[in-house]
Amino acid sequence: MEIKQYRIVIVNLDPTVGSEIKKTRPCLVISPDEMNKHLRTITIAPITSKSKNYMTRVKFELDGNNNWIVLDQIRTIDLTRIIKGIGDLDSKEIRKVKAIIKEMFVD
Repeated sequence: MEIKQYRIVIVNLDPTVGSEIKKTRPCLVISPDEMNKHLRTITIAPITSKSKNYMTRVKFELDGNNNWIVLDQIRTIDLTRIIKGIGDLDSKEIRKVKAIIKEMFVD
Protein backbone atom coordinates (compact mmCIF):
# COMPACT_ATOMS: atom_id res chain seq x y z
CA MET A 1 0.00 0.00 0.00
CA GLU A 2 1.29 3.46 -0.90
CA ILE A 3 1.34 5.77 2.12
CA LYS A 4 0.61 9.38 1.17
CA GLN A 5 0.45 12.55 3.22
CA TYR A 6 -3.11 13.42 4.34
CA ARG A 7 -4.38 9.89 3.67
CA ILE A 8 -6.57 8.36 6.37
CA VAL A 9 -5.36 4.90 7.39
CA ILE A 10 -6.51 2.35 9.96
CA VAL A 11 -3.76 1.85 12.55
CA ASN A 12 -3.30 -0.47 15.52
CA LEU A 13 -2.01 1.92 18.20
CA ASP A 14 -1.74 -0.67 21.00
CA PRO A 15 0.14 -1.04 23.23
CA THR A 16 -0.04 2.48 24.64
CA VAL A 17 0.87 4.13 27.92
CA GLY A 18 -1.12 6.50 30.14
CA SER A 19 -3.22 9.08 28.30
CA GLU A 20 -2.16 8.10 24.77
CA ILE A 21 -5.05 7.38 22.40
CA LYS A 22 -5.31 3.61 22.08
CA LYS A 23 -6.89 0.77 20.09
CA THR A 24 -7.23 0.27 16.35
CA ARG A 25 -8.57 3.45 14.78
CA PRO A 26 -8.37 5.80 11.81
CA CYS A 27 -5.33 8.07 11.75
CA LEU A 28 -4.19 10.86 9.45
CA VAL A 29 -0.76 10.56 7.83
CA ILE A 30 1.14 13.78 8.59
CA SER A 31 4.63 12.91 7.31
CA PRO A 32 5.51 14.11 3.79
CA ASP A 33 5.48 11.74 0.81
CA GLU A 34 9.27 11.80 0.37
CA MET A 35 9.76 10.49 3.92
CA ASN A 36 6.93 7.99 3.52
CA LYS A 37 8.67 6.51 0.46
CA HIS A 38 12.03 5.93 2.11
CA LEU A 39 11.49 5.29 5.83
CA ARG A 40 9.95 2.36 7.70
CA THR A 41 8.11 4.82 9.95
CA ILE A 42 5.43 7.45 9.36
CA THR A 43 4.07 10.30 11.44
CA ILE A 44 0.35 10.19 12.17
CA ALA A 45 -2.37 11.98 14.13
CA PRO A 46 -5.09 9.76 15.64
CA ILE A 47 -8.74 10.36 14.78
CA THR A 48 -11.52 10.07 17.35
CA SER A 49 -15.30 10.24 17.17
CA LYS A 50 -15.62 11.61 20.72
CA SER A 51 -14.03 14.95 21.47
CA LYS A 52 -14.63 18.52 22.42
CA ASN A 53 -13.76 21.41 20.15
CA TYR A 54 -10.16 21.93 21.34
CA MET A 55 -7.93 24.31 19.37
CA THR A 56 -5.58 21.41 18.54
CA ARG A 57 -8.30 19.30 16.90
CA VAL A 58 -9.84 19.48 13.44
CA LYS A 59 -13.47 18.47 13.13
CA PHE A 60 -14.47 16.73 9.90
CA GLU A 61 -16.92 14.17 8.58
CA LEU A 62 -15.88 10.54 8.07
CA ASP A 63 -18.40 7.92 6.92
CA GLY A 64 -21.27 10.32 7.67
CA ASN A 65 -20.17 10.92 11.27
CA ASN A 66 -18.39 13.80 13.00
CA ASN A 67 -14.78 13.02 13.89
CA TRP A 68 -11.76 14.94 15.13
CA ILE A 69 -8.13 14.78 14.04
CA VAL A 70 -6.21 14.87 17.33
CA LEU A 71 -3.14 16.98 16.51
CA ASP A 72 -2.13 17.13 20.18
CA GLN A 73 -1.33 13.37 19.96
CA ILE A 74 0.90 13.31 16.86
CA ARG A 75 3.30 10.33 16.95
CA THR A 76 5.64 8.33 14.77
CA ILE A 77 4.77 4.68 14.18
CA ASP A 78 6.26 1.70 12.36
CA LEU A 79 4.61 0.86 9.03
CA THR A 80 3.64 -2.59 10.35
CA ARG A 81 0.97 -0.90 12.52
CA ILE A 82 -1.00 0.17 9.41
CA ILE A 83 -3.87 -2.13 8.50
CA LYS A 84 -5.34 -0.37 5.44
CA GLY A 85 -6.08 2.98 3.82
CA ILE A 86 -9.65 4.30 3.86
CA GLY A 87 -9.62 7.75 2.27
CA ASP A 88 -8.14 11.23 2.00
CA LEU A 89 -8.84 14.64 3.51
CA ASP A 90 -10.26 17.35 1.28
CA SER A 91 -8.32 20.56 0.63
CA LYS A 92 -10.29 22.62 3.18
CA GLU A 93 -9.50 20.15 5.97
CA ILE A 94 -5.85 19.96 4.88
CA ARG A 95 -5.56 23.76 5.21
CA LYS A 96 -6.98 23.58 8.75
CA VAL A 97 -4.54 20.80 9.73
CA LYS A 98 -1.57 22.75 8.32
CA ALA A 99 -2.60 25.94 10.12
CA ILE A 100 -2.88 24.20 13.50
CA ILE A 101 0.43 22.35 13.07
CA LYS A 102 2.12 25.63 12.14
CA GLU A 103 0.63 27.37 15.18
CA MET A 104 1.63 24.50 17.48
CA PHE A 105 5.21 23.99 16.29
CA VAL A 106 6.39 26.99 14.24
CA ASP A 107 4.93 30.24 15.54
